[in-house]
Amino acid sequence: MINEKYSPPKYYQIRRKIVGAIQRGDLLPGAPVASENEIIERYGVSNTTARKVLHEMEREGWVTRIKGKGTFVRDFPVVRAINRIFGFTRNMIEAGRKPTTKLIGFHLREGDHSQTINGRLFTMKGPFCEIERLRLADGIPMMKETRYLSLSLCPDIQRRDLEQSLYEVFDKHYDIHLTEINQMLSAIVLEGEWLKVFQVERPIPAFRVEGASFCGKDMIVEMENAVYRGDMYRFAAKAVR
Repeated sequence: MINEKYSPPKYYQIRRKIVGAIQRGDLLPGAPVASENEIIERYGVSNTTARKVLHEMEREGWVTRIKGKGTFVRDFPVVRAINRIFGFTRNMIEAGRKPTTKLIGFHLREGDHSQTINGRLFTMKGPFCEIERLRLADGIPMMKETRYLSLSLCPDIQRRDLEQSLYEVFDKHYDIHLTEINQMLSAIVLEGEWLKVFQVERPIPAFRVEGASFCGKDMIVEMENAVYRGDMYRFAAKAVR
């Protein structure tokens, strides 16, 4: 039987309030978090409790404590599950970040488009629409992608708003729902012109993701060649026997 009079420890209640502010975006990455003395004064707790609040948040990866400067919200990586069918927009929202997209390139192609993914050749019949987009979270470039969209399955998609979620475009305008995605992940280093794209000053690790998305048996609705910041992403996979 659950004791209805039970309440969580004080440190846990304070920690939950601060973590909640981080998750809502009230405290952004890099923002200072209440110091030990501020927690003592604000919540009327002992220094042991205040110290435990900060220790637990640091242990869980929410904050970084810098000696002599204070405690700051950590710019933690976004986790992308590769065994779920969902796009960048939803991924960022679930991570508590604000997603935006910039369309930076656009072409209509007549021929077929082929990519080799995990040793298998995939071909999407033409014509198709090729777009380049920069995907941002809280104004930070997170991913640059080239996507190839079937004009047979999505006629006139070039007339749609291509700076929104493509999954929403598929659903709303074409009644298309993805049933399978084949992807290949490889590690690369961003340097040269890539530094300007991602607004960084020195080389950083990255992931290249190549994929083919299906909306039915042998029906490829789109293909992709995307580059994700390796310092801002973790990819998670699940396998069962």
